[in-house]
Amino acid sequence: MRLRHHVNPLGSSFHEFRGDMPQLDGNREIELEVGCAEAQFLFERAVKDPSALYLGLEIRDQMAQWVNRQARSRGLPVHAVFCNVNNHLREIVPACSIQRAFLNFPDPWFKERHRKRRMIDETLARDLYHILKSGGEVFFQSDVWDVALDAMDVFERLDDLYNNRAGSWSFWKKSNPYGVRSSREEYCEDTGLTIWRLWYNRK
Repeated sequence: MRLRHHVNPLGSSFHEFRGDMPQLDGNREIELEVGCAEAQFLFERAVKDPSALYLGLEIRDQMAQWVNRQARSRGLPVHAVFCNVNNHLREIVPACSIQRAFLNFPDPWFKERHRKRRMIDETLARDLYHILKSGGEVFFQSDVWDVALDAMDVFERLDDLYNNRAGSWSFWKKSNPYGVRSSREEYCEDTGLTIWRLWYNRK
């Protein structure tokens, strides 16, 4: 499958939601990955605990379709939705319905003129708060220092909404607590790249 690795989230084609609304079961625990790509992380979570529902949000339509075909063929409770999470999260996901939200290695957009395309901002953090259950978790990972520091700044300034499990203005210094890895996480660990992690709970 030939896909663009980077998509401009500010493009006019992403202003309106054009994906398919997910069918969410309120009786099952729901975990969400923002920018799921090929959803390796969610598939591994589903293998460990198939009782939950795993929802991936992906800005590339072809990738979301591929994930859903894989989920059907493997019989796993994973579902990807084509959307721009910065515009459509509250439209897609009901309030207080998500137990865990994962932000795994978001696109760094290194060039200064592209920084406005970075996914994690105050609006997204507030939208995540809206959809998380009380005590729900937000787990972030990146191998890019600037991206990690920006993400920390966003969540720490919302200390009325989130509790940092590592302590105020601190990274989570232990390993990934969920026992599964995204493909980028595998690469970073195998090549010795530092991974910066944040772990918050919704107050």
